[in-house]
Amino acid sequence: MADSTTITANAIPAPAEEAHGIWGFSRAQFGALGVMLVFLAIAPFVLYPVFLMKLLCFALFACAFNLLIGYVGLLSFGHAAYFGMGGYLAGHAAKVWGATPELAIIIGGATAAALGAVAGWVAIRRQGIYFAMITLALAQMIYFVCVQAPFTGGEDGIQAIPRGSLLGVVSLDRDMAMYWLVAGIFILGFLMIHRIIHSPYGMVLKSIRENEPRATSLGYRTDDYKLLAFILSAGLAGVAGATKSLVFGIATLTDVHWSMSGEVVLMTLVGGLGTVFGPVIGAAVIVTMQNYLAELGAWVTVIQGVIFVICVLAFRRGIVGEIGNWLKVKL
Repeated sequence: MADSTTITANAIPAPAEEAHGIWGFSRAQFGALGVMLVFLAIAPFVLYPVFLMKLLCFALFACAFNLLIGYVGLLSFGHAAYFGMGGYLAGHAAKVWGATPELAIIIGGATAAALGAVAGWVAIRRQGIYFAMITLALAQMIYFVCVQAPFTGGEDGIQAIPRGSLLGVVSLDRDMAMYWLVAGIFILGFLMIHRIIHSPYGMVLKSIRENEPRATSLGYRTDDYKLLAFILSAGLAGVAGATKSLVFGIATLTDVHWSMSGEVVLMTLVGGLGTVFGPVIGAAVIVTMQNYLAELGAWVTVIQGVIFVICVLAFRRGIVGEIGNWLKVKL
């Protein structure tokens, strides 16, 4: 492959602010990270821990999806398949195989990554709407497998999934104990994604998004880079789904349904496509609406649609993107 510095210098030179950042974060991003960490530390003492755990699971899911669409330019309409299958495998491993929670989450993430490798190998040979439709078709195939497969429980799903004990020592039955595990997984996943997008590999991904023919002319095997990004995104989505299944003790068809893929698209666009913190804010907005407006029933979907239309018309960069543009910083 070509030297990674070539594409960095010729395709997308790093902004001066990023070059003088802290631990790879620009000053603005480092400040935002500090605010997020403080919030995570204080929130469980103020808000309902189960609500926060759901928010963090979807935030990680949205960040994983953003890695693919925001930094590679690949729109997947089938990411619910990896999110849901991660939950199914983690639930099955914990309930039937007696796996510890950390092992169950690893199994869920690895399963999703394996599915992503197969689906990505098929899908990345196409671009644009064709790529999106292939990912949707493959996800629907996985959905029907989940409907019929014995281990998924069909429409009943896998219920009464035990949280177990972390490393066989720390019981996760208490919500506060489970919260710290979920928060730790989210932080690790978030930092991993940040490191990926700010590495030489991430620079290549951005160049593929901006001008794939030029990246190819520089000697990069772009399909290999896109496939690896797809696998990483699917694996992290599986980790998010696996964690969610342990939090709620259930894995159902809802998480693997195509509408879940639509939700993660909405979260990413509302928060800010191609921004580090955008998916987190987008997930927080959508999950909070679903939680506190649940008594309105189907009207929640209507309200989400209105918010989406407003964001597309008035905040094309998303919430975080518009804030960053207003402050003249990259978030």
